[in-house]
Amino acid sequence: MVINKILETNEELIVEKEIEIGSNRNVSTGDRNYLYYKLKESFKSAKSIDIIVSFLMESGVKLILKDLEEALSRNVKIRILTGNYLNITQPEALYLLKDKLKDRVDLRFYNIKSKSFHPKSYMFHNDLDSEIYIGSSNISRGALTSSIEWNYRFLKSEHKSDYEEFQNTFDDLFFNHSIIIDDEVLENYSKSWVRPHVYKDLDNSSKEMKVIDIVEPRGAQIEALYSLNKSRLEGFDKGLVVAATGIGKTYLAAFDSKKYERVLFVAHREEIIKQGAESFKIVNKTDDIGFFYGDNKSTNNRIVFALVQTLGKSEYLNSNYFERDYFDYIVIDEFHHATSNNYKNIIEYFTPKFMLGLTATPERLDSKDVFAICDYNTVYEVRLKDAINKGWLVPFRYYGIYDETVEYSSIELKNGKYNDKQLEEALMINKRANLILNNYLKYNSKSAIGFCTSKSHAKYMANYFNSNDVKSLAVYSGSCSVPREEALNKLKSGEIKVIFSVDMFNEGLDIPSIDMVLFLRPTQSPTIFLQQLGRGLRKYKDKKHLNVLDFIGNYKKANLIPFLLTGKDKVESGKIRSNPMTYDYPEECVVDFDFRLIDIFKKMAEKEISIVEKIKEEFYRIKEEIGHRPSRVEFFINMDSDIYDNLKTKAKINPLNNYMEFLYENNELSEEELELYNTIGREFINMIETTSMSKSYKMPLFLAFYNSGNIKMSINEEDAYESFKAFYEKGSNKVDMLKDKGTADFESWDKKRYIKLAKDNPIKALLKTHSDFFRKDDNCVLGFYSDMKIFISNETFKKHFKDAIDLRTLKYYETRHNIKNK
Repeated sequence: MVINKILETNEELIVEKEIEIGSNRNVSTGDRNYLYYKLKESFKSAKSIDIIVSFLMESGVKLILKDLEEALSRNVKIRILTGNYLNITQPEALYLLKDKLKDRVDLRFYNIKSKSFHPKSYMFHNDLDSEIYIGSSNISRGALTSSIEWNYRFLKSEHKSDYEEFQNTFDDLFFNHSIIIDDEVLENYSKSWVRPHVYKDLDNSSKEMKVIDIVEPRGAQIEALYSLNKSRLEGFDKGLVVAATGIGKTYLAAFDSKKYERVLFVAHREEIIKQGAESFKIVNKTDDIGFFYGDNKSTNNRIVFALVQTLGKSEYLNSNYFERDYFDYIVIDEFHHATSNNYKNIIEYFTPKFMLGLTATPERLDSKDVFAICDYNTVYEVRLKDAINKGWLVPFRYYGIYDETVEYSSIELKNGKYNDKQLEEALMINKRANLILNNYLKYNSKSAIGFCTSKSHAKYMANYFNSNDVKSLAVYSGSCSVPREEALNKLKSGEIKVIFSVDMFNEGLDIPSIDMVLFLRPTQSPTIFLQQLGRGLRKYKDKKHLNVLDFIGNYKKANLIPFLLTGKDKVESGKIRSNPMTYDYPEECVVDFDFRLIDIFKKMAEKEISIVEKIKEEFYRIKEEIGHRPSRVEFFINMDSDIYDNLKTKAKINPLNNYMEFLYENNELSEEELELYNTIGREFINMIETTSMSKSYKMPLFLAFYNSGNIKMSINEEDAYESFKAFYEKGSNKVDMLKDKGTADFESWDKKRYIKLAKDNPIKALLKTHSDFFRKDDNCVLGFYSDMKIFISNETFKKHFKDAIDLRTLKYYETRHNIKNK
């Protein structure tokens, strides 16, 4: 949840607390003598304001934000100098200032790393006089209100030389020893920021203070909202937010969508839909909310919550229910599912002003490249490690327990998946259940979730724990299960200690009190592993950490676990390490593997097959999974990330650099493709696969030739203009034009400007580097030589032509994303 406890409105708080502002305005001592209310009076009359503090915190910025905005509305000049010493300043405090106040406040970091930075002073200037508050209060709610902080105020007219000494020093520090906090500085600071250990002693506001529940962005949400607004200004019409479970992604979407007229929220579970609706109701303060699943088919509400299984059907994706442009803003929750057909149907049908994808686990480690659906525009990301390091989630204590009760090598393995029935039987033995129970009893868990492989496995584990006086329930889909809501209520109340579940609580669960998770089945899916780990990482009252008990044997991909616990998105150097203790885990987390597991990991590493064999194995895995030979795009988006990252530096063996050659070597070409294979037509396809691309200009030119499947032998100025205009009207392509000074005004271009761009860039380049395919004469801006004519009606050639264009466009987006995030 993102409901914060904050002060009631300032005026109400004065009445409720009977704050002692006191007759002596010059002295503030904290407790009941708040500095904030004295500053508030000075904000009202100032003509310019200078603030110098060693750190800023989100709570303090929220307290003074309206005062700053009011001052800016009177054209007051505001300068703020703060420090990044020891990382006390919270990035979200800076994001909040920049998001709300933009560049109207001159915000800077003191930038001398060899010196400590501890000043705390607030200077207000007006026509009659100037005043300075100097003392011990930084910008945090506690420091400005109830904490014991001593501050003194004096006027320039009374102590001119003293005042000028402070003012001159401020000016020197501000202009000569600081850096402007622009987007790049702020992003770099946020990425490297780790929550300091001293935070537990900072910003402890009085517990006696009367508070009310108010919903407002916090932490990662503040940073993400800033990045989303920036992305839209850059021209993007879709974006992906990657945030660890527990960050509050649904509330983030509710905040971000507030300014849009009609909103669609799509998810794949009813529980997520219902929780999402409650969050949006609170943020938007509206009941104009409808549902689209089951018996509900709301079509005229401002905010619609839809199950993808329902809305994704063709019978609903038409003007009888919704026009294509009905929704201004679409949220796809748990976006890692968006590669499924129903999600694709929704994404391809609607034309919103903005689409937001939300996920904690977007990687191709499960062979689904969800980044591609958002054109690789990752607007904001905070991974598991960063979320723990920043204090937004509790740390974990992970125990990898050696499980010799199951011999996984005797269980049938097909396409990377174990035979369900055989696996279930192997896991349901008393010896293993006793191993699990004994380890569970080592920790004083009050609320635990155990993740099982099947319904029978969940029921077996619940029965075994109950027979040993640990009250438990099994929860799974189907009428025989204890209802999910009932089980959760019993867990929350303490009536039971453990829920054993089958894929029911991987997503959409919000029980912050969970203090233990038990992994009772092989970890075959990195996505599911991270989802299940995330179930217990939410902060809750006095919860200090999450205990994780993982029962590990010699199953496939077991050696991936240490890497997953790092919370990173990529395997370093393209390899899984055999020694789990060489990884860099999140702050304050404990990772303990039984020494026998390290031997298992080492043996697995030694059995690694060559990258060439992996590519071939991966091709056939994908082929069987999707039911047909993968196209270039399908191979690209389904390929395991470890394999794909290896291929980036091995161009010669990368099948996507010459896909028909790869298919030929593996006897995968059809008769029609074999006829095309030894021709200039195949060479042309390979040219598209390998042509250099620092910008995207060649793609609309190729699309002009492709002509929606009616391939042209030559294109004229009108063809080039229409293709370029259509291509760059798309948000993900528009971005490149807007960020380049030479094309930033392209949305006001006439036909001549587009044609000039085409001639000066891709046409000129292709005539120089690929003159064996392209020619130019007075009748066209670019054309094929006559020997290409036999291919333009060839359906096989058309299919590969378009597939190669689509692949290069996706790879260009990915390259742009990687460069941006370096």
